[in-house]
Amino acid sequence: MEKDLGYRKVQCTGRGSYITSLPKDWVQEIGIERGSEIAFKVRDDSSLVLVPRKIMEQRKETEKPKLKEHWVLVEPREDPQSVCRKIRALYVISADLIHIRFKGGGDTSKYRVAINDLARNMLLGSEIIDETPHEMTIQTLINHPEFPVEKAVRRMAILALSANRDAILALKNLNQGLIQSVIDACNYVNRLELYAVRQLKFGMERNLFKELGFKTPKEFLGFRVVANDIKCIADNAINIVNNITALKKLIENQTLFLKKSIDEELYAQILNFNSSAHQSFEESLKALFQRSYEHADKIISELESFTILENDLVTLISSKKLDPNISAIFRLILDGSRRVVEYSRNVAELTLNRTVEEISSMPAFK
Repeated sequence: MEKDLGYRKVQCTGRGSYITSLPKDWVQEIGIERGSEIAFKVRDDSSLVLVPRKIMEQRKETEKPKLKEHWVLVEPREDPQSVCRKIRALYVISADLIHIRFKGGGDTSKYRVAINDLARNMLLGSEIIDETPHEMTIQTLINHPEFPVEKAVRRMAILALSANRDAILALKNLNQGLIQSVIDACNYVNRLELYAVRQLKFGMERNLFKELGFKTPKEFLGFRVVANDIKCIADNAINIVNNITALKKLIENQTLFLKKSIDEELYAQILNFNSSAHQSFEESLKALFQRSYEHADKIISELESFTILENDLVTLISSKKLDPNISAIFRLILDGSRRVVEYSRNVAELTLNRTVEEISSMPAFK
């Protein structure tokens, strides 16, 4: 509730300072004395709030955030992956402590192995801090100021694009080392995506858009879309290496004999197409982070040329006498590259929506 204490005149001292008196009733009620300190806070509407220091300190004590605790009861014969999905969902909704309690006295080793793998490989910033025969406790130790959403999304993009590129390179010599690097990178992208979603939900619940580097709460949804698009790039890389692995097994088992491994002309053109798609996505992210409407608009205009290039490559694939297995992988790679172009458009359009009000609110030229 607000209490109207009327108006008071502002006076100017000889040194250019501005002063006004404090209401006597308020001073006596709060217990302000000579030498007491008062905090001044400016609100978004430019109004000024005066808070005595002792009240500020009391607020800090009472406003210490309480840890969000949740409990998961594991029934005997319950699927370990079902338990892990529940834990992952709790992590996403910003749980700080997750207690997993095992019902009954049976063997819980399969649950412990699955939960340990989940915490280590998927839940960024989480550790198992307590473990007894009947219970495990996971705590998330990382906070958004330490690893902001934008930084997590940047890292996701670097890893996802690198995995996508390595997946295509692995096709040439069926390189197992590259295949494994793709799998490792994509696993980390998934960890970062869960973390980004967790932080976005945390920010939405507490209206912390400014603390997360956003100008309006609407930007939470935009970054959620970007994180999902980047995860899809990583998922496509996994699809490619899965197909390459299957091809490799056919060759090793002598079920499939190839006259030649790769058509060099086609492979080179697909690599160039993929590289151009990656460059467009990187530029769209740069426009997003720099809040550049002009840059995003230019990117969208340039994306039109990819349709012609893709059609030419489809025609080239059809004209080659390729083994069906190789042809299928080439088409999968081409489809993935086209999706990267679509994601570039998504990010660029998000930037337009994010910044159009800023460039449209400037004073009109006279």
